[in-house]
Amino acid sequence: MAKTVYVLNGPNLNLLGTREPKTYGRATLREVEKLCREAARRHKLEVECRQSNHEGEIVDLIHEAAAKKAAGIIINAGGYTHTSVAIRDAIAAVSLPVIEVHISNIFARESFRHHSHIAAVAKASLCGFGVIGYALAIDGLAALIGARRKS
Repeated sequence: MAKTVYVLNGPNLNLLGTREPKTYGRATLREVEKLCREAARRHKLEVECRQSNHEGEIVDLIHEAAAKKAAGIIINAGGYTHTSVAIRDAIAAVSLPVIEVHISNIFARESFRHHSHIAAVAKASLCGFGVIGYALAIDGLAALIGARRKS
């Protein structure tokens, strides 16, 4: 049975493809999820993709990933990255490797986006690679957990 990686997307990411395309590109969330499934498959991993605009639901999904013994979490917490101590604490409370992802380069944007509550409790952070950052995060997570790449 393949190990599962949770791919969690926060507020407004359901609007990918139409939301600020100069910043976030034209790929839809469905296309991002397909990209994640393809990247995971290369490492014999499964993905569970979820999106929520609600902070508490994201906390619950982090808890669920731990309860179901997921291999790890890829998270783009959107605006909650910069505001949510609750999501930060949920990540710190579980024993799972977490990779933080941002489509845009948060450090090249408004100053309030330069701080991430999640970065301090994540194994790694990626930003500015566009949606391909999700696939890079899965590759990185696979390396961290020692998943074997399909030949």
